[in-house]
Amino acid sequence: MNYYAHGCRFVDRPYFLIGTAIPDMIRVSDKGVRVHSKRVIPFDDGGDSPRSQIAAGILQHLADDDAFHGTAAFIQVSAQLSTMFRKALPVDDGLRPSFLGHITTELILDSILISHNSSGLDAYYDALLRVDPAVVLDSVNQMTRDPAVRLGEMIPLFHREQFLRDYAEPVGLLHRLNQVLRRVTLPPLPAETKQVLANAWPIVEQWAEQLLPYKWPALA
Repeated sequence: MNYYAHGCRFVDRPYFLIGTAIPDMIRVSDKGVRVHSKRVIPFDDGGDSPRSQIAAGILQHLADDDAFHGTAAFIQVSAQLSTMFRKALPVDDGLRPSFLGHITTELILDSILISHNSSGLDAYYDALLRVDPAVVLDSVNQMTRDPAVRLGEMIPLFHREQFLRDYAEPVGLLHRLNQVLRRVTLPPLPAETKQVLANAWPIVEQWAEQLLPYKWPALA
């Protein structure tokens, strides 16, 4: 699952929402720093404090990911998309097609959820404006073995970039995928890959309900 699928249910709880983004966000902002459930659980005391809400959101993310990646739908869809990438790309005996099948499933699922609720993404981004990045950084650093440094800067940048909007069209999605590939030191995709992305959308949409580990009324 990606940012919007994790957080779209919690726009009325900004610190919980940012918690659902932290495990992915911190991979970008502070390489090598990770949040693990055993360190986070003691801070989830059921209270309304920002730290408690952040911890609960992180744990929600980890639980959702476990459920999502274990579904038959995810195994089916990501494998199908991996095959599509493998056929479209030059001979590639590495892990790039499998990685692409995995991440493209997640990004397109985000875009499908956004397309079913036109105001939902605005509400998601508006919620991020109600969190204090310094409070988030301090709270998260109490839950990690190694301290994050750039996470506080990442939160306003995430809001300014609003890259979730780019997933709606193959050109924008390709651009964002290539950013991810550069970050993990894999070769970028050629422009022709846009057709693979266009073909992938209806496949993910067909399986969207089965992919989600929760019931989302707009897809019912």
